[in-house]
Amino acid sequence: MKLFPALLFTLALPLHASQQFSVPSAPGITLAVTQVGQHRGKRPILLVHGARVSAKASFDLPVPGGSLASDLAARGFDVYTLDVRGYGASTRPAAMDAAPAHGTALVRSSAAVEDIDAALDFVSKRSGGAKVALFGWATGGQWAGHYATLHSPKLSALIMLNSLYRGNSAHPLIGRGSGLDDEKRPGTFNRAACGTYRTADAASTMGPWDRTLGEKKDSARDPVVALAYVAAALDSDASSGQRTPRSFRAPCGALEDSFYLATGRQLWDASLITTPVLAIAGEKDFWSRPEDMQNLQADLVHAPAVRMLRIPGATHFLHLERPARGRALLIDEVDAFVPR
Repeated sequence: MKLFPALLFTLALPLHASQQFSVPSAPGITLAVTQVGQHRGKRPILLVHGARVSAKASFDLPVPGGSLASDLAARGFDVYTLDVRGYGASTRPAAMDAAPAHGTALVRSSAAVEDIDAALDFVSKRSGGAKVALFGWATGGQWAGHYATLHSPKLSALIMLNSLYRGNSAHPLIGRGSGLDDEKRPGTFNRAACGTYRTADAASTMGPWDRTLGEKKDSARDPVVALAYVAAALDSDASSGQRTPRSFRAPCGALEDSFYLATGRQLWDASLITTPVLAIAGEKDFWSRPEDMQNLQADLVHAPAVRMLRIPGATHFLHLERPARGRALLIDEVDAFVPR
């Protein structure tokens, strides 16, 4: 995707101070955890990306309206973002240095949960032992929910945005009958469809967002944000220039997890969560379904507070779209829900 000269200049200018830390996780794994905005030592929140695009592209674009992280920092949060292993500036499994193979999908939920725990402990220690709010987008919300079943006492709140939980209703993108379903063994993840990891170029990165918005894209999102999103996604992988067209790598484990959630498997049980939960979904989200929200709400029997919100007209990318498209409401809801 070609960037206009003015945008290239804009992307070189940060909107806020940030500091990246290297945090150890499993043996041989180092995580990129980035603090965005001023450090106050209070009201910490950790943002976790989804299945494909890493933290900076997801939450901290250096253009107005493109950084959920800086907007939350402006509300008084101590904001941190995490690149799970295999993404962005964190350690990538050695298998990602070879060509994609039809082997076991890399970085399943259990590995992501291990990384979240390491990052969250780091954030809590940096905040004087405070409980941390955990925010996950899409697969990041699924990982965050799984994490909360194991470590609720460490959390001040759990926020899930456009995430799967459990359901049997049709999911043409990743469910039964989709390309992720093994034709020889229906209901089983098709390893050949993704392999160990996958790559995405500019066109495939923007495709889902463009298809959701249709012809009126610019009324829903700022074109500058869209261009910055693609640029940050491609820049997140130091090897992107080694492929033509330029592309970034993402592990396939998140897709396998999501396939099973979309086909009725229960990878984690929300009845084990004992922290307040805010779940938000866009009405036009292509990932989560109303059934996921309904089942999640029914299972949150031990959460001390539960708020479920479906935003009319909002999409999977609502936090990167214009304020009236759900972005402003998302920020207000998170600000109101997380304890001060």
